[in-house]
Amino acid sequence: MAMAVAQHRESSSGSSINKHLDAGKYVRYTAEQVEALERVYAECPKPSSLRRQQLIRECPILSNIEPKQIKVWFQNRRCREKQRKEASRLQTVNRKLTAMNKLLMEENDRLQKQVSQLVCENGYMRQQLHTVNASAATDASCDSVVTTPQHSLRDANNPAGLLSIAEETLAEFLSKATGTAVDWVQMPGMKPGPDSVGIFAISQSCSGVAARACGLVSLEPTKIAEILKDRPSWFRDCRNLEVFTMFPAGNGGTIELVYTQTYAPTTLAPARDFWTLRYTTTLENGSLVVCERSLSGSGAGPSAAAAAQFVRAEMLPSGYLIRPCEGGGSIIHIVDHMNLEAWSVPEVLRPLYESSKVIAQKMTIAALRYIRQIAQETSGEVVYGLGRQPAVLRTFSQRLSRGFNDAINGFNDDGWSIMNCDGAEDVIIAINSSKNLSSSSNPANALSFLGGVLCAKASMLLQNVPPAVLVRFLREHRSEWADFNVDAYSAASLKAGTYSYPGMRPTRFTGSQIIMPLGHTIEHEELLEVIRLEGHSLAQEDAFLSRDIHLLQICSGIDENAVGACSELVFAPIDEMFPDDAPLLPSGFRIIPLDSKPSDTQDSLTTNRTLDLTSSLEVGTATNHAAGDAPSCQNSRSVLTIALQFPFDSNLQDNVAAMARQYVRSVIASVQRVAMAISPSGLSPTVGPKLSPGSPEALTLAHWICQSYSYHLGAELLRAESLGGDAVLKNLWQHQDAILCCSLKSLPVFIFANQAGLDMLETTLVALQDITLDKIFDESGRKALCSDFAKLMQQVSPN
Repeated sequence: MAMAVAQHRESSSGSSINKHLDAGKYVRYTAEQVEALERVYAECPKPSSLRRQQLIRECPILSNIEPKQIKVWFQNRRCREKQRKEASRLQTVNRKLTAMNKLLMEENDRLQKQVSQLVCENGYMRQQLHTVNASAATDASCDSVVTTPQHSLRDANNPAGLLSIAEETLAEFLSKATGTAVDWVQMPGMKPGPDSVGIFAISQSCSGVAARACGLVSLEPTKIAEILKDRPSWFRDCRNLEVFTMFPAGNGGTIELVYTQTYAPTTLAPARDFWTLRYTTTLENGSLVVCERSLSGSGAGPSAAAAAQFVRAEMLPSGYLIRPCEGGGSIIHIVDHMNLEAWSVPEVLRPLYESSKVIAQKMTIAALRYIRQIAQETSGEVVYGLGRQPAVLRTFSQRLSRGFNDAINGFNDDGWSIMNCDGAEDVIIAINSSKNLSSSSNPANALSFLGGVLCAKASMLLQNVPPAVLVRFLREHRSEWADFNVDAYSAASLKAGTYSYPGMRPTRFTGSQIIMPLGHTIEHEELLEVIRLEGHSLAQEDAFLSRDIHLLQICSGIDENAVGACSELVFAPIDEMFPDDAPLLPSGFRIIPLDSKPSDTQDSLTTNRTLDLTSSLEVGTATNHAAGDAPSCQNSRSVLTIALQFPFDSNLQDNVAAMARQYVRSVIASVQRVAMAISPSGLSPTVGPKLSPGSPEALTLAHWICQSYSYHLGAELLRAESLGGDAVLKNLWQHQDAILCCSLKSLPVFIFANQAGLDMLETTLVALQDITLDKIFDESGRKALCSDFAKLMQQVSPN
């Protein structure tokens, strides 16, 4: 009986618990309650317990719901949101993988066709070898069959002839985009995959240089074609594109005669231009095609005067094949095939004009990346800083790049002229007396200088210095090469429209450089940022006034694995209010790899990296006569171009020119020092700067460090057997303890640190002087430092 009662009580208790759980699990909310909860969720997806209780008090319609049930509702709501986002992401990935699979299958088919073609050619060659005795007669007959007269319809002076050229261009382009007309090989370092931008290939053993890209973009074909045809918007080296003639082709397409001017990447070779036919049409399968090729002569196109500063280059059949994709978006095939007339440049620069990798990075990959950037901005996936719209920031980047290219090239029709130099060929001074700094959005906001703008520029050969590493260092350690007072002069001239040279107030740079990011491209290959340089006046009456300088800056090409990529650091003074239509006067650095021959062994890397001025470009290869260099140091070469612009008043032209010439030479010397300091050792690229054991200054410093340690602490820093010869320097550098040395000044500044010390401070040997001793201590540590350092100063001061 007792057992039955117990069972009854247990069942009753279990029933009540189940009812309670069911009541908590199956709560039905009214539409008004859901609406109130959704409003709170939009503001705070994860409210605290106090916020949920407050919600019940403020909303009478939720008063009959327990706080625990509301907590469960928010948990379920977050879970549903997470599942929705994950489902959307998986759908996007599935569409991308499907499109990539389709592209890979097409690539596989193309390769199979290429293999079949090579097999046939191999069989044909075997047959020719067997019949070599009859080759003379065969060759004569073949010549008579192969040689055909020029087609009468290929006349560029009449529409029928242009249509014939257009159809032939279309066929040749399609054979490159999806066929075997070009022997394509995979672009080094860019393997296809679900997270890649696309599939990239470069030409091998063909006339000219060529590159191809295939990718999936979430934009409609017509929008993509519109963007790609506007070449100056995405191709940074395009100076001007003008359509001279446009007429319908009769089959729904259009034919255009286009004149394009491109910038020269350095000061050592002339720029290129193109006179082309561009054909836009739609194929039977719905694909949109934009193809282009060069025309002989100029016809009704550019005048001889407009093209006088350019070398006419040839565009072989190139273009864009855009196919609509199921479920939205498009699949793009891009082909760029050119002959850049490498004969017209110095021999040392010819790899730049004969490299398919360079064309791929500058044009083909850049076009696909730009399209994907626009697609992401359209979908709202891109978020930028300081509340600026993506289009505004993209315009700033384009203006910086264009202004820098204008300074490097110095075209006569822009008003540039070469100033008489002092006989030295290393620095070129160009003057533009008609230069107006304005923006297309608000010309009324322009700054027109009484004198104009002066540009000091130079190019030099880099030997075994990674462009990406050098640009990163120049970006992060501006104080190593820049003069704060020169930056202050340019900033003051732009801000006030007046000139303070000579006699401008001296300003001390505090050493603080603050980088404020604005935005970046989808693969972080280009960064847009504002740089604030903190400074204070040295004059007593202005001692408490801030002299901060703001620079707008773009940095690109900082990925060491990007084969053939150009590395740039371009900056311009800007007002701290940073208006959208601010005038810009860009200056900067550009480093372009000339070749990318891989080293046979890891040991072939050299630790001595030198920079030669343009005089060394007269020979085919630059040589480095520093001790320890081996012939393998030629495995990595690049050309560095520096262009710095300065506003000036007409009566100060000579003064500013002398200052600019001297400043560029000091920057060159600083870059040489930086290049030596960032040189990695031959053992591992992760090893820090390697001190030269043959330097007497370095050995003297090492002995001073050991003597100072022994005198003040009464112990030996190194064992006696480690003090002989060059071993002392090596043992100091590799010592397990951090060794830091600072100058005996009122404000101690670091002058040396070993590898452990650099790792502790997270810096490099060159950047060490940017760090003052007081910056690594807190407030109490700084007070103790000041008292201890004062005692130390008294001990070492002469009696």
